[in-house]
Amino acid sequence: MIDASLRVLRTDVAGMPIEWIGFEEAVRLHCLDQILYPMGSVLYHVHGGINARSGEQSTLAIHSIICTAGQSRAHLKRLPSYAPPLNNSTLFRRDANLCLYCGDQFRNTDLSRDHVEPLSKGGRDIWQNVVTACKRCNHHKGSRTPEEAGMQLLAVPFVPTHAEYIYLSGRRILADQME
Repeated sequence: MIDASLRVLRTDVAGMPIEWIGFEEAVRLHCLDQILYPMGSVLYHVHGGINARSGEQSTLAIHSIICTAGQSRAHLKRLPSYAPPLNNSTLFRRDANLCLYCGDQFRNTDLSRDHVEPLSKGGRDIWQNVVTACKRCNHHKGSRTPEEAGMQLLAVPFVPTHAEYIYLSGRRILADQME
């Protein structure tokens, strides 16, 4: 039985992490001959059909890290203008599930995205302007800046690097994927 929660780290030819993929996508890339080489431990053994001539069943080993063919985009991820996609689950992980106003830790369902400079006042929905806030603190702050609401930020919002983003977006990261 396959534990679908284990993800495969896909890298480019330079070894730069690209994304987390499921075993189905890893199998697809293997069938398209897009995998240059596997690294790390074997996560899955996927069994295919039976060969009519040999009578043997095909088996494919899916490793925890796969290096894929294609042009390296590593240089693009290092540009000063690069910003990974912003979404709540990654934002909450960036801020360690802490409300950056009261400092308490919450489950994702009890958190919200707060715009330090409110959208209604020209603030933007970008990493540098958003923090994790509990719903109570976000409601109290409303459409005001922290200063106007008499609140203080516990940390400065920042843009994660591409490598930090890949780490933040992973669910369960294995030891060999951390290297």
